[in-house]
Amino acid sequence: MNSISHRPFGRHVGSHRLRVGALAGLAGGAAEVIWVWLYASLSAAEAASVASGVTGTVWPVLATSSAAVPLGIVIHMALAIVLGIAVAVLVPSVLPRSRPAVLEPLAVVGVLIAVWAINFLVILPIVNPAFTDLLPYGATLTSKVLFGLATASVLRANRGGGLAIARS
Repeated sequence: MNSISHRPFGRHVGSHRLRVGALAGLAGGAAEVIWVWLYASLSAAEAASVASGVTGTVWPVLATSSAAVPLGIVIHMALAIVLGIAVAVLVPSVLPRSRPAVLEPLAVVGVLIAVWAINFLVILPIVNPAFTDLLPYGATLTSKVLFGLATASVLRANRGGGLAIARS
């Protein structure tokens, strides 16, 4: 084997961390989509309105187009991937090297709760106030906690390239 393969932190680790982060984001994004669909199916909320609202937040002119729902899901999943990568890269940088195993998932869920608070209490009321009325805050917060749990699960399952060695 060459000397590069013996390095604990190298280009391979960084690309692995990005792949794991992307997968974690996909898992988190999917958890949110499933939760919103489930919540809407059990309430008066409309999942399609949420997806259209995502589109309307990013591209207001497309909010009422026939592509608004699928585009909203694509936008949501793209943002979820970016968020998953950010969590996989940033969370380990603030945690001590030796830590209880439970600290990582708690930190991930905490970060996602902070993201929810910034989105729903600061950004969305300015950018798209109608979006904040599509679901109750409790349902949207639950969505983000589920994102955090799904993300933390993927990162934990990939501990070899995820949270445990993400410091390079």
